[in-house]
Amino acid sequence: MELLQEHLVPTGTARIRLSDYLHLAFALIPSRKGGKKAIQRGLVMVNGEPASSAIWVKPGMRIELYRTVISPPKPFPLKIQVLYQDDFLAIVNKPSGIPVSGNHFRTLTNALVDQLSVSAQPDALQWAMPVHRLDAPTSGIVVFAKTSEAQVQLGKDFQARRLTKYYQAIVCGRTEESGDISIPLDGKKAMTRFKKLEECRSPNCDWITLLELTLHTGRTHQLRRHLAHMGTPILGDSEYTPPEQPLLRNKGLFLHATAISVPHPCAVGTININTPLPG
Repeated sequence: MELLQEHLVPTGTARIRLSDYLHLAFALIPSRKGGKKAIQRGLVMVNGEPASSAIWVKPGMRIELYRTVISPPKPFPLKIQVLYQDDFLAIVNKPSGIPVSGNHFRTLTNALVDQLSVSAQPDALQWAMPVHRLDAPTSGIVVFAKTSEAQVQLGKDFQARRLTKYYQAIVCGRTEESGDISIPLDGKKAMTRFKKLEECRSPNCDWITLLELTLHTGRTHQLRRHLAHMGTPILGDSEYTPPEQPLLRNKGLFLHATAISVPHPCAVGTININTPLPG
Protein backbone atom coordinates (compact mmCIF):
# COMPACT_ATOMS: atom_id res chain seq x y z
CA MET A 1 0.00 0.00 0.00
CA GLU A 2 0.99 3.63 -0.48
CA LEU A 3 0.43 6.40 2.08
CA LEU A 4 -1.78 9.19 0.73
CA GLN A 5 -2.38 11.47 3.71
CA GLU A 6 -1.90 11.75 7.46
CA HIS A 7 -4.17 13.48 9.96
CA LEU A 8 -3.60 14.32 13.63
CA VAL A 9 -6.89 14.67 15.51
CA PRO A 10 -6.92 18.18 17.02
CA THR A 11 -7.62 19.08 20.63
CA GLY A 12 -11.28 19.71 21.32
CA THR A 13 -12.62 17.21 18.78
CA ALA A 14 -16.05 15.96 19.89
CA ARG A 15 -16.69 12.28 20.57
CA ILE A 16 -17.33 10.62 17.21
CA ARG A 17 -16.79 7.22 15.62
CA LEU A 18 -13.92 6.90 13.19
CA SER A 19 -16.21 5.86 10.30
CA ASP A 20 -18.18 9.11 10.75
CA TYR A 21 -15.04 11.23 11.09
CA LEU A 22 -12.93 10.20 8.12
CA HIS A 23 -14.78 12.28 5.50
CA LEU A 24 -14.31 15.32 7.76
CA ALA A 25 -10.57 14.69 8.10
CA PHE A 26 -9.71 13.72 4.52
CA ALA A 27 -10.95 15.56 1.41
CA LEU A 28 -10.21 12.39 -0.57
CA ILE A 29 -13.07 10.61 1.22
CA PRO A 30 -16.35 12.03 -0.09
CA SER A 31 -18.83 10.74 2.51
CA ARG A 32 -19.46 8.62 5.61
CA LYS A 33 -20.10 5.69 3.28
CA GLY A 34 -16.70 6.28 1.69
CA GLY A 35 -15.10 6.27 5.13
CA LYS A 36 -16.66 2.92 6.01
CA LYS A 37 -15.48 1.44 2.71
CA ALA A 38 -11.92 2.67 3.30
CA ILE A 39 -11.87 0.98 6.72
CA GLN A 40 -13.33 -2.25 5.32
CA ARG A 41 -10.66 -2.32 2.61
CA GLY A 42 -7.88 -1.94 5.16
CA LEU A 43 -6.85 1.49 3.88
CA VAL A 44 -6.98 3.28 7.26
CA MET A 45 -4.47 3.00 10.10
CA VAL A 46 -4.81 4.54 13.58
CA ASN A 47 -1.62 5.04 15.59
CA GLY A 48 0.06 2.49 13.33
CA GLU A 49 -2.61 -0.20 13.73
CA PRO A 50 -5.35 -1.32 11.31
CA ALA A 51 -8.54 0.65 11.97
CA SER A 52 -12.05 -0.59 12.68
CA SER A 53 -15.41 1.18 12.50
CA ALA A 54 -15.87 0.69 16.25
CA ILE A 55 -13.01 3.04 17.16
CA TRP A 56 -13.91 6.33 18.84
CA VAL A 57 -11.81 9.28 17.71
CA LYS A 58 -9.70 10.97 20.41
CA PRO A 59 -7.52 14.09 20.31
CA GLY A 60 -3.92 13.26 19.45
CA MET A 61 -4.77 10.18 17.36
CA ARG A 62 -2.69 9.80 14.19
CA ILE A 63 -4.85 8.61 11.31
CA GLU A 64 -3.26 7.51 8.04
CA LEU A 65 -5.04 7.01 4.74
CA TYR A 66 -3.54 4.58 2.23
CA ARG A 67 -4.31 3.33 -1.24
CA THR A 68 -3.67 0.00 -2.88
CA VAL A 69 -0.96 0.01 -5.55
CA ILE A 70 -1.88 -2.06 -8.57
CA SER A 71 -0.45 -2.48 -12.05
CA PRO A 72 -1.95 -0.24 -14.76
CA PRO A 73 -4.07 -1.86 -17.45
CA LYS A 74 -2.49 -2.81 -20.75
CA PRO A 75 -2.74 0.19 -23.12
CA PHE A 76 -5.21 -0.21 -25.96
CA PRO A 77 -3.57 1.09 -29.17
CA LEU A 78 -6.04 3.78 -30.27
CA LYS A 79 -5.05 7.44 -30.71
CA ILE A 80 -7.37 9.73 -28.75
CA GLN A 81 -7.67 13.49 -29.23
CA VAL A 82 -6.78 15.28 -25.98
CA LEU A 83 -8.67 18.58 -25.82
CA TYR A 84 -7.25 19.79 -22.49
CA GLN A 85 -5.08 18.52 -19.68
CA ASP A 86 -3.23 19.81 -16.63
CA ASP A 87 -1.93 18.22 -13.44
CA PHE A 88 -5.45 17.50 -12.15
CA LEU A 89 -7.71 16.52 -15.03
CA ALA A 90 -7.93 15.80 -18.73
CA ILE A 91 -10.74 16.32 -21.24
CA VAL A 92 -10.74 14.12 -24.32
CA ASN A 93 -12.78 13.48 -27.46
CA LYS A 94 -14.12 9.92 -27.43
CA PRO A 95 -14.72 8.22 -30.76
CA SER A 96 -18.00 6.40 -31.23
CA GLY A 97 -18.16 2.64 -30.80
CA ILE A 98 -15.85 2.38 -27.78
CA PRO A 99 -16.97 2.19 -24.13
CA VAL A 100 -15.51 4.66 -21.64
CA SER A 101 -14.45 1.92 -19.23
CA GLY A 102 -15.36 -1.56 -18.07
CA ASN A 103 -13.99 -5.05 -17.78
CA HIS A 104 -12.68 -4.95 -21.35
CA PHE A 105 -9.39 -4.26 -23.08
CA ARG A 106 -10.90 -2.08 -25.81
CA THR A 107 -11.93 0.94 -23.69
CA LEU A 108 -11.23 4.67 -23.68
CA THR A 109 -9.59 4.37 -20.26
CA ASN A 110 -7.15 1.75 -21.53
CA ALA A 111 -6.41 3.78 -24.64
CA LEU A 112 -5.40 6.77 -22.51
CA VAL A 113 -3.07 4.90 -20.14
CA ASP A 114 0.03 5.88 -22.14
CA GLN A 115 -1.37 9.04 -23.80
CA LEU A 116 -1.96 11.30 -20.77
CA SER A 117 0.84 12.69 -18.61
CA VAL A 118 0.94 11.42 -15.03
CA SER A 119 0.21 14.06 -12.40
CA ALA A 120 3.08 15.30 -10.22
CA GLN A 121 0.69 15.89 -7.30
CA PRO A 122 1.17 13.79 -4.13
CA ASP A 123 -2.29 12.23 -4.56
CA ALA A 124 -1.77 11.42 -8.25
CA LEU A 125 -3.86 8.54 -9.53
CA GLN A 126 -1.89 5.67 -10.99
CA TRP A 127 -3.68 6.36 -14.27
CA ALA A 128 -6.42 8.79 -15.26
CA MET A 129 -9.96 7.74 -14.36
CA PRO A 130 -13.25 8.85 -15.97
CA VAL A 131 -15.64 10.83 -13.77
CA HIS A 132 -18.72 10.33 -15.97
CA ARG A 133 -19.87 8.16 -18.85
CA LEU A 134 -20.99 8.31 -22.45
CA ASP A 135 -22.75 5.38 -24.09
CA ALA A 136 -20.38 3.39 -26.29
CA PRO A 137 -22.14 4.52 -29.54
CA THR A 138 -22.00 8.22 -28.48
CA SER A 139 -18.95 10.29 -29.40
CA GLY A 140 -17.56 13.43 -27.83
CA ILE A 141 -16.28 14.99 -24.64
CA VAL A 142 -15.33 12.90 -21.59
CA VAL A 143 -13.64 14.22 -18.43
CA PHE A 144 -10.93 12.25 -16.62
CA ALA A 145 -9.44 12.90 -13.18
CA LYS A 146 -5.68 12.64 -12.64
CA THR A 147 -5.59 13.04 -8.84
CA SER A 148 -7.67 11.63 -6.00
CA GLU A 149 -8.83 15.10 -4.90
CA ALA A 150 -9.91 15.99 -8.44
CA GLN A 151 -11.72 12.66 -8.76
CA VAL A 152 -13.74 13.31 -5.58
CA GLN A 153 -14.53 16.94 -6.41
CA LEU A 154 -15.47 16.29 -10.04
CA GLY A 155 -17.70 13.45 -8.90
CA LYS A 156 -19.50 15.84 -6.55
CA ASP A 157 -19.81 18.47 -9.29
CA PHE A 158 -21.34 16.00 -11.74
CA GLN A 159 -23.74 14.66 -9.13
CA ALA A 160 -24.81 18.19 -8.13
CA ARG A 161 -25.00 19.26 -11.81
CA ARG A 162 -22.63 22.19 -11.27
CA LEU A 163 -21.56 22.00 -14.90
CA THR A 164 -23.16 22.27 -18.31
CA LYS A 165 -22.89 19.69 -21.09
CA TYR A 166 -24.10 20.21 -24.64
CA TYR A 167 -24.87 17.56 -27.23
CA GLN A 168 -25.80 17.63 -30.90
CA ALA A 169 -27.88 14.97 -32.60
CA ILE A 170 -29.28 14.38 -36.08
CA VAL A 171 -32.82 13.07 -35.78
CA CYS A 172 -35.29 11.61 -38.23
CA GLY A 173 -38.14 14.08 -38.70
CA ARG A 174 -38.89 17.73 -37.90
CA THR A 175 -39.18 19.47 -34.53
CA GLU A 176 -40.29 22.81 -33.12
CA GLU A 177 -37.66 25.56 -33.01
CA SER A 178 -37.02 24.76 -29.34
CA GLY A 179 -38.67 23.11 -26.40
CA ASP A 180 -38.48 20.83 -23.40
CA ILE A 181 -39.14 17.10 -23.19
CA SER A 182 -40.27 16.17 -19.68
CA ILE A 183 -41.47 12.58 -20.07
CA PRO A 184 -40.58 10.57 -16.92
CA LEU A 185 -38.14 7.71 -17.44
CA ASP A 186 -38.02 4.62 -15.24
CA GLY A 187 -40.59 6.24 -12.97
CA LYS A 188 -38.36 9.25 -12.32
CA LYS A 189 -38.45 12.89 -13.40
CA ALA A 190 -36.48 13.54 -16.59
CA MET A 191 -36.06 16.74 -18.58
CA THR A 192 -34.24 17.44 -21.85
CA ARG A 193 -34.07 20.82 -23.59
CA PHE A 194 -33.64 21.01 -27.36
CA LYS A 195 -33.00 23.73 -29.93
CA LYS A 196 -33.19 23.30 -33.69
CA LEU A 197 -29.98 24.25 -35.51
CA GLU A 198 -30.76 23.06 -39.07
CA GLU A 199 -33.18 20.94 -41.03
CA CYS A 200 -33.23 19.58 -44.54
CA ARG A 201 -34.99 17.10 -46.80
CA SER A 202 -33.79 13.51 -46.74
CA PRO A 203 -34.49 10.56 -49.03
CA ASN A 204 -34.58 8.25 -46.00
CA CYS A 205 -36.66 10.19 -43.44
CA ASP A 206 -38.39 12.85 -45.57
CA TRP A 207 -36.81 15.38 -43.15
CA ILE A 208 -33.76 15.27 -40.89
CA THR A 209 -33.01 17.83 -38.18
CA LEU A 210 -29.85 18.83 -36.36
CA LEU A 211 -30.57 19.59 -32.70
CA GLU A 212 -28.59 21.04 -29.81
CA LEU A 213 -29.47 19.23 -26.58
CA THR A 214 -28.92 19.85 -22.87
CA LEU A 215 -29.70 17.46 -20.04
CA HIS A 216 -31.35 18.70 -16.86
CA THR A 217 -31.46 15.21 -15.37
CA GLY A 218 -29.27 12.19 -15.99
CA ARG A 219 -31.35 9.10 -16.69
CA THR A 220 -30.04 6.09 -18.60
CA HIS A 221 -30.07 6.77 -22.37
CA GLN A 222 -32.13 9.88 -21.63
CA LEU A 223 -31.48 11.76 -24.87
CA ARG A 224 -32.07 8.71 -27.04
CA ARG A 225 -35.26 7.71 -25.24
CA HIS A 226 -36.70 11.23 -25.06
CA LEU A 227 -36.14 11.90 -28.74
CA ALA A 228 -37.66 8.55 -29.67
CA HIS A 229 -40.69 9.33 -27.46
CA MET A 230 -41.05 12.62 -29.34
CA GLY A 231 -41.25 10.70 -32.64
CA THR A 232 -37.87 11.93 -33.85
CA PRO A 233 -35.37 9.17 -33.03
CA ILE A 234 -31.67 9.77 -33.44
CA LEU A 235 -30.32 8.48 -36.74
CA GLY A 236 -28.53 5.18 -36.31
CA ASP A 237 -30.22 4.34 -33.00
CA SER A 238 -31.04 0.67 -33.45
CA GLU A 239 -32.27 0.33 -29.86
CA TYR A 240 -34.94 3.05 -29.77
CA THR A 241 -35.99 3.63 -33.39
CA PRO A 242 -39.52 2.23 -33.96
CA PRO A 243 -39.67 -0.59 -36.55
CA GLU A 244 -41.79 1.49 -38.94
CA GLN A 245 -39.17 4.30 -39.17
CA PRO A 246 -36.08 4.13 -41.37
CA LEU A 247 -32.76 3.34 -39.75
CA LEU A 248 -29.32 4.09 -41.17
CA ARG A 249 -27.51 0.86 -40.43
CA ASN A 250 -23.75 0.51 -40.01
CA LYS A 251 -23.33 4.29 -39.86
CA GLY A 252 -23.11 4.66 -36.08
CA LEU A 253 -25.20 6.78 -33.73
CA PHE A 254 -25.53 10.43 -34.77
CA LEU A 255 -25.12 11.77 -31.22
CA HIS A 256 -22.08 13.79 -30.13
CA ALA A 257 -21.15 15.51 -26.85
CA THR A 258 -19.99 18.82 -28.29
CA ALA A 259 -19.19 21.09 -25.33
CA ILE A 260 -18.72 21.23 -21.59
CA SER A 261 -18.32 23.95 -18.99
CA VAL A 262 -16.85 22.52 -15.78
CA PRO A 263 -15.53 24.19 -12.60
CA HIS A 264 -11.86 23.38 -12.12
CA PRO A 265 -11.75 20.87 -9.25
CA CYS A 266 -8.55 22.18 -7.64
CA ALA A 267 -8.23 25.81 -8.76
CA VAL A 268 -10.31 28.93 -9.26
CA GLY A 269 -12.08 29.21 -12.61
CA THR A 270 -14.11 27.29 -15.14
CA ILE A 271 -12.87 25.23 -18.07
CA ASN A 272 -14.87 25.61 -21.30
CA ILE A 273 -14.22 23.08 -24.06
CA ASN A 274 -15.84 22.65 -27.47
CA THR A 275 -15.36 20.05 -30.17
CA PRO A 276 -17.10 19.91 -33.58
CA LEU A 277 -19.21 17.10 -34.92
CA PRO A 278 -17.17 14.23 -36.41
CA GLY A 279 -16.48 14.69 -40.08
